[in-house]
Amino acid sequence: MSTSAQQELDALASLEERIRGAVELVSTLRSQNRDLESQLSSALQERDSVRQELDDLRSERKQVRTRIEKLLGQLDLLSST
Repeated sequence: MSTSAQQELDALASLEERIRGAVELVSTLRSQNRDLESQLSSALQERDSVRQELDDLRSERKQVRTRIEKLLGQLDLLSST
């Protein structure tokens, strides 16, 4: 086999190897992307759940504050009479 033919085969083999590497990299990146999208979705759901819980707690705190203010008002009425 001539030297130029051997060089062409080596160049082709090198190209094939680089293409295989690129295919593996793309496959790995796609898999990682799917995993990250799943993690993001879970994190967003958790965030929404925490926000709802926070809103519920704020509402409950407001109700408790209102009830305490009413009770304090009743105590003020008792002490003023």
